[in-house]
Amino acid sequence: MQNLLHFHVILLSISFFSILAFSFSQNQQYNEAKNFEGSSDLVNLEYHMGPVLASSIDLYIIWYGRWNPKHQSTIRDFLHSFSFPAPYPSVADWWRTVRLYTDQTGSNITNNINLSGEFYDFKYSHGRYLSRLSMQSVIKNAVTVYPGTLPLNYHNGLYLILTSDDVQVQDFCRAVCGFHYFTFPSVVGVTVPYAWIGHSGTQCPGMCAYPFAWPTYSGRPPPRTNGGNNIMSAPNGDVGTDGMISVIAHELAEVSSNPLVNAWYAGDDPTAPTEIADLCLGVYGTGGGGGYVGVVYKNSWGNGYNLNGVKGRKFMVQWVWNPVKRSCFGPNALD
Repeated sequence: MQNLLHFHVILLSISFFSILAFSFSQNQQYNEAKNFEGSSDLVNLEYHMGPVLASSIDLYIIWYGRWNPKHQSTIRDFLHSFSFPAPYPSVADWWRTVRLYTDQTGSNITNNINLSGEFYDFKYSHGRYLSRLSMQSVIKNAVTVYPGTLPLNYHNGLYLILTSDDVQVQDFCRAVCGFHYFTFPSVVGVTVPYAWIGHSGTQCPGMCAYPFAWPTYSGRPPPRTNGGNNIMSAPNGDVGTDGMISVIAHELAEVSSNPLVNAWYAGDDPTAPTEIADLCLGVYGTGGGGGYVGVVYKNSWGNGYNLNGVKGRKFMVQWVWNPVKRSCFGPNALD
């Protein structure tokens, strides 16, 4: 992407961190019903001639903070599920919708996502409160500090910063659950795409881990661990981690289809684009929208899911916009 470095200079003059964020506000989900599960001609999703991630992706995780190894294992298995087979409907089947997006040469988004390295920033190198801009310094630290340094891969690297539940992030829980952008050479040395997602388990599960927790203003009583109060149980046993899975998928879909903020999005304002996963917030199955997740599966324990992964894992992942069907779509669709 070095031949595109001039693009970041243009974007420095705009409010770059007000964009490309997954805002999972339940006000939107319940009241605005900002999704299009049915086919819609109202969505003007356009291609703006920029690159997509068409080459094989080397994915690097930066575990920021202190993580429960079981939760890390769940996330690793989800990421491995993009490239390894699992029963239909699988995570890899879900990614096929994302792969429908192409660049100006006609090249599709890659189907090859490799978990290529991990860095453990358990000493909170930049403190327990992170600004959006400081994410780039977290990446810089991970590619320069010894031992355990990650490579600075500007050819096909994608960096995923995952913050533990005791880390506060600017606008987290108030406006966003995750976001993606790209690094500035002035900070990191090169331009590489990255995404951040926070673990909401102790901070705002009702906002960032729905449908496994109720929003605090919903009027519902707190969900019980035995599945009471009609709350959907998390398929891997942890509300924050299972909620995080869908946000990770959301950001991976959007950073792959709009890595430099000049590829696939709806709207005329690049500072506030609506991207391919934004169009389908809260939709996990057929009929979803307006606070209803749609038709999904439940295992024998009553845990909700809509995708299969490696090692028998089950995951609950929101749908994304299908440019051919012109609607939100996932492989668990009934039609």
